[in-house]
Amino acid sequence: MTVDDHRATPVPPTLHDVAREAGVSLATASRALNGSTRTVNETFRRRVLDAALRLNYTPNLSAQAVAKGLSTTISLLVSDIADPYFSSIAAGAIRAADEQRIATTMAVTHRDAERELELVRVLRGQRPRAIILTGSRWDGVASEHRLAEELAAYESTGGRVVLVSQRTLPFATVQLGNATGARELARALVAAGYRRFAVIAGDDRLLTARERVRGFADGLAEHGIAIHPSRIVRADFSRDGGRHGAEQLLQQGLDGVELVFAVSDVMAIGAMSAFRAAGLSLPADLAVAGYDDIATSRDVTPALTTVAVPLEAVGEHAVRLALDPATDSTTVEPVGATVLLRESTPPRT
Repeated sequence: MTVDDHRATPVPPTLHDVAREAGVSLATASRALNGSTRTVNETFRRRVLDAALRLNYTPNLSAQAVAKGLSTTISLLVSDIADPYFSSIAAGAIRAADEQRIATTMAVTHRDAERELELVRVLRGQRPRAIILTGSRWDGVASEHRLAEELAAYESTGGRVVLVSQRTLPFATVQLGNATGARELARALVAAGYRRFAVIAGDDRLLTARERVRGFADGLAEHGIAIHPSRIVRADFSRDGGRHGAEQLLQQGLDGVELVFAVSDVMAIGAMSAFRAAGLSLPADLAVAGYDDIATSRDVTPALTTVAVPLEAVGEHAVRLALDPATDSTTVEPVGATVLLRESTPPRT
């Protein structure tokens, strides 16, 4: 090899390069890239992260692993591991990875778009074979563009990205039919005799919540039924959020409302607890429906009407896409859903 050949070989950027590019100390750069938000000034942290992206720097990157593709792990990002929705997807993903003798690591984003971006940057340095992002995508969040750049840089080194959500970023996607499932639920409830509804929704920037509300409203509109804006309350996408949403509805009065649709089962279960605490009998005084068909939805009393998503199968499918050489950034695999009418929404006469 000639001297010129040596000079043509790109030298990977170092942490010193990132610190110099960002105009901060080496210690500050190190803390920022390790995901610390407590000890690094936000302005400096942003400068470091942007500098790392410009230089295509990945912390703790093993040159040998990059060259030989030795990674034997898949990294799974979930919004909340305590939420049965995500734990079920994780169970399916881990099972599929185990079948291929591949380890799975997990990180929690807490539905924080900036935290998700930081975790992806850290994971790039660990060089997993694939990164699977299972949380809903966001609308109007500035970090989405930076996340797309970070994931594209990761794929350029041989990694694979799979989203379990909406097709809003240019990567392979297991796409869930949120709007379609919610529309079918609305049709089934109207057929069961319901006419007056309220909705407990999540943050409108969260696309999963938005799609489910839109689909439900569209299904009702087919029958000339509209939900008054005051009957749509927003709360965290959690059991406590569902309880808080129910309390909002109770505060403003449920006069005439026959059924409350919560955009996830965990929210619906939280709402049922609040309605009972207020003295309502379910479903005699008020019917409740959810979405996802987590295991608990069958065990609560009354059993919860919902839209079943094959969550463990979704996790398995995401891993198989990640490991399939035929998968590319244009791959989209839709997953259907099934309406399950249970005791929480008895037919109205």
